[in-house]
Amino acid sequence: MQETLARRMETFRRECVERGLAVTHQRAVIYEALARSHDHPTPEAVYETVREKIPSISLATVYKNIRAFEEAGLLRQVTPLHESVRLDANLSDHHHLVCLRCKSVTDLPADSIEPVRVKGRLPTRFRVERFNVEVLGLCARCASSQ
Repeated sequence: MQETLARRMETFRRECVERGLAVTHQRAVIYEALARSHDHPTPEAVYETVREKIPSISLATVYKNIRAFEEAGLLRQVTPLHESVRLDANLSDHHHLVCLRCKSVTDLPADSIEPVRVKGRLPTRFRVERFNVEVLGLCARCASSQ
């Protein structure tokens, strides 16, 4: 876990520099909260975590930096079933298992699913950037409570 966190933070710093995005204390703390999380937190959950280190930070500042991270390609939105925004600092190729009951989101390695490809023609000038597969079902906790 610590190695993964250190790698994500180093990638974050390097990518910020390459994209001309200043690596401020606030941004580093916000990104670290995201990089430590494995449950794809909401911006509000990130805010609560960051407030422990920076009590004066505002929710608007957290949202503004999350938006900057997304625009710079440092973060992805995961929005299961079109509900509240969920965030993912894991930029490696992977998909998601989404629990239909509790809405938990768990990473699924990309090689756990057969390669995804488009059959047929796409609209003119549409360029595929990546595929995102959401596998919907019940997590172990919700399945066992049925």
